[in-house]
Amino acid sequence: MLRVHFTPEDLARTRFAVRPAPLQELHAALTTTMERSGGPLFAPWRGRILRSLPASSSPLADLAPAGHPASFLDVLGDTVAEGFGRIRATSAGLVRSELDRLYAAMPAPGWIRDLHAGRETAWHTLRRAQRAAYETVLAPVWSVVEDLHREEFTRYALTIAEHGLAATLTGLAPGSRIHEGVWEWPGAAPDRDVRLDGRGLVLLPTFHHPAGPLLQDAPGRPAVLTYPAGPGLPPGAGDPAVFAEGLAAVLGRTRLDALHLLAEPHTTTSLARALHVSNATASSHAAALRSAGMATTTRTGRSVTHRRTALGSLVAGARSP
Repeated sequence: MLRVHFTPEDLARTRFAVRPAPLQELHAALTTTMERSGGPLFAPWRGRILRSLPASSSPLADLAPAGHPASFLDVLGDTVAEGFGRIRATSAGLVRSELDRLYAAMPAPGWIRDLHAGRETAWHTLRRAQRAAYETVLAPVWSVVEDLHREEFTRYALTIAEHGLAATLTGLAPGSRIHEGVWEWPGAAPDRDVRLDGRGLVLLPTFHHPAGPLLQDAPGRPAVLTYPAGPGLPPGAGDPAVFAEGLAAVLGRTRLDALHLLAEPHTTTSLARALHVSNATASSHAAALRSAGMATTTRTGRSVTHRRTALGSLVAGARSP
């Protein structure tokens, strides 16, 4: 469970980020990629990202060797350059302590040792890695992210105006509650307490991380809580071709082909011929789709005819015939 402890000053300083933060959204996307979260429908998007990331972005993985990134990466900023400027302004002591924490039980790569020593070449390596990852992962869909963020900001601005901050916070996390100045978020891992102590809280939606929250609690800065929002799939993952890949991962390629074919009536024999499988295999696929409510089977004498249902058409991404 996550427990966020508010003082009266924190309640007055809690706000929604007006604009998306490119580096925060990038880190959320990379976290989703590395954690393999999101289920089968995320698999095609994740595979595409992993295949397309250039080698110059690989140092970013060194800053999250166990899946938990260095806290000094957690900054806001309206552009990649502004975000990196805030990272670069991190005190040398905090950078060293975070790197010591990350590499307490393992040897550090050479460029990490250079970063620990404060060498400018290491900062150039980090800047180049973030820029390369941003151009690959986010630049193609950034206008979509901005639109989604604008919708989210407007929606919660109205919620605060109509129902107040407490209702807005609990609305972000179904099942959460505010009790005696503490926002309790069940199910959030790891179990932790965050005391704001007057620093305030910035609420930032992410459209690339399906689970939440991600909470950044860097010393001397407002805490930033990144929560999942949007349609449920990363921008670009809803592309029909990408969606079809994800659906094939769930149903299997042949069964998905059968679902598409059944937009028109097919006997078991004609379905088997179209799928290039045996009659028994075609019958098995039709039976599986029927049991899931995605197909119907009508018997006329010795002949059976299979056809897609409205649910099957919805799943296949087509209008009902």
